[in-house]
Amino acid sequence: MTTISRRRGFWSSAAFVGLLFLIVATLVPYGTVHPPIIALFYILVSLISIFTIISWATTKEIRFSLTPLQIPILITIAYSFIQIIPFGELSVIGGLSGIPNTISHDPFSTLSAALHFIAIYTVFALALSSFNSAGRIKITALFISLVGFGAAFFAIIQRAISPEKIYGIYEALEPFGPFVNKHNFAAFMCMAVAIPMGMVLQGAVKREHVPIYVIAIVLMAVSIFVSTSRGGLVAFVAETLFLTFVSSNRFVKDGVRWPKFVLAAVFLITVAVGAALIGGETSFSRLRETAGSGDFTSKRTEIWKVTADVIADGMPLGSGIGAYGAAYTKFDRQNGIERVEQAHNDYLQVLADAGLVGLGAGILFLYLLFRLGRRALEIGNGLRRGVAVGALVGIVGVLVHSVFDFVLHITAVSVLFVMLMALLVTSDEEFLDDEKGERKGRSAVPPGTVTRIDGMKRIN
Repeated sequence: MTTISRRRGFWSSAAFVGLLFLIVATLVPYGTVHPPIIALFYILVSLISIFTIISWATTKEIRFSLTPLQIPILITIAYSFIQIIPFGELSVIGGLSGIPNTISHDPFSTLSAALHFIAIYTVFALALSSFNSAGRIKITALFISLVGFGAAFFAIIQRAISPEKIYGIYEALEPFGPFVNKHNFAAFMCMAVAIPMGMVLQGAVKREHVPIYVIAIVLMAVSIFVSTSRGGLVAFVAETLFLTFVSSNRFVKDGVRWPKFVLAAVFLITVAVGAALIGGETSFSRLRETAGSGDFTSKRTEIWKVTADVIADGMPLGSGIGAYGAAYTKFDRQNGIERVEQAHNDYLQVLADAGLVGLGAGILFLYLLFRLGRRALEIGNGLRRGVAVGALVGIVGVLVHSVFDFVLHITAVSVLFVMLMALLVTSDEEFLDDEKGERKGRSAVPPGTVTRIDGMKRIN
């Protein structure tokens, strides 16, 4: 077992700080859903990439990861470009001729989606390269926890002062916190709260700091309840149960051994009471109203039925990544009264957009995630195990939420999602700055990590 030293420099630190800033920069401007802000996001990613390249040049060290978790994303990007390749021309339609015959029903939207995937993948690759020390992993975990706490506090205050406007100026249909939609906020918060939860339950936090973490966890959890996002609530409960399942069998407090699921139940009840006290009776009444409305049940069910027709029509190649809105219109039973751009179920939309290729990429991603998750539970270092388990729990929470919504299509959510993926991968690596007595693990470098030092390639 060996360890690898890391050369540091100004540009490396600039790239790392830029990645942390990216979390806030995509969160604050309404979750980055408007074209001008998305363009700014691309510029920021390009700048961080430049910082990283300069760092490689100045230190004469190039570090990049070949973790298999990148493969599903790369498959998606590659297939997006295949779907816009013209294969002949369509027959004359409405007097128009020369229309390219492509797999995608909307080549422009598919190209836009491909470019966005490239930007998200770049963030993932940069994070894998930049999270190259135990100190940086810890800082990233603390930063995500702090951002989540701040967003939760702001969202609750805004709910009381200006429930229909973001920052008191931007009016949206169902806003919460900085997001234009409450479900997006809940998805972001499910990931943010998972990090401190994992660190606390895995013993990665000093005893005197536990109360601070617990306060942050409870506030973030309460904000999910107050948001009245049913998908977010289901995801949070699911990740809480998952975390207790993968944690130690029993927790010991003052000589008393508490079953882990009893503590999970106590925690959820505490959060529910906190939500009632902070959000008032309206928090739960709104949940009842949503449950009884057609928005969450009949409307989604209708969309899913039409999506099934889109899937059947597009098999085996799919209708085009990002082209769901165009493919949906052919089977719309509502005569176009409402424009439907997303399936409100990312698993169905993957099948509709990418067909069997999307199905294969999705299965591969889940398999690789399961394998990484098992490795995370075996990490000997307490800090890195806590961060890895928290990241895994946050990823699982969003995957559950994706059954009901399209939260991963939101830039701020997808950026935090790939950050958690990077933490999950890099936490399995051993570093020279691990805390004394805590440098434990199966391997110094995760399988597939390639390091080039002074022109020499080293593969571990």
